[in-house]
Amino acid sequence: MENEWLIERFEADRPRLRSVAFRLLGSASEADDAVQEAWLRLTRADAGQVENLGGWLTTVVSRVCLDMLRSRRARREEPLGDGGPAEAIPDAASPEREAILAESVGAAMAAVVQQLAPAERVAFVLHDVFGVSFEEIAEIVGRSPAAARQLASRARRRVQGASAEQPGPAAPHHREVVEAFFRASRSGDFEALLAVLAPDVVLKPDEAALRMGARTGWLTSELRGARTVAGQFAGRAQAAQLALIDGKAGAVWAAGGRTVVAFVFEVREGRVTEVELVADPERLNALEIVMLA
Repeated sequence: MENEWLIERFEADRPRLRSVAFRLLGSASEADDAVQEAWLRLTRADAGQVENLGGWLTTVVSRVCLDMLRSRRARREEPLGDGGPAEAIPDAASPEREAILAESVGAAMAAVVQQLAPAERVAFVLHDVFGVSFEEIAEIVGRSPAAARQLASRARRRVQGASAEQPGPAAPHHREVVEAFFRASRSGDFEALLAVLAPDVVLKPDEAALRMGARTGWLTSELRGARTVAGQFAGRAQAAQLALIDGKAGAVWAAGGRTVVAFVFEVREGRVTEVELVADPERLNALEIVMLA
């Protein structure tokens, strides 16, 4: 009887769990695999001790998906072909939330699946689509609630701008543009820097980076415009090391084996549109950084 009750409860939750998994993975077949894994873990657990079975299952499915996303990232993730934003899967989110998000999420989900870092993806989808609290998300991704909130916020900005950020077929890749930026910066080639900067490029330091810049006299405010930003970087950034930051090419400055500043780039149509300098320790901890050779 207990097993029948467990099967009945799981089947009642299956559409919602599959919706969570599909939105996280962007693949119908992988979503089915994640839900099946959740069932196997449920059969091995003491379900009678679980107060909120639906929440427990959502957490398990989310953690399984996060592991799958990280594994995919390690394999240098390839675009998926067996599912996409147009595939209809029942969704348990509220109609109001879905109505608000339908336009941005529906149009940009393919970009989210292929571009966001795993932890960003999980935080954004669980919070913005399914209304999961940041406290719960923090446990899933292994971060603080504040860091989980930052992950979702950063992902949300990228989703909202996903359509505008898609490069044309002839546009250079993000990493090529970032590498060209640092070559020009280190060599002091002002004209080469101008060539990779958008006319309205923004250099945006966070408060910690501003305090650091003020002590050295290098940077005391946000800067705008290609010539201004190029002048700030020409002949500099000698110690910056190229890195993948949340899956996108950028750079870090490290001291004593610890990242002190992260350079986060936005690139559109083959030019840098924004360089964000992140020095706040909590924000740095929320970034997934992989050093590049």
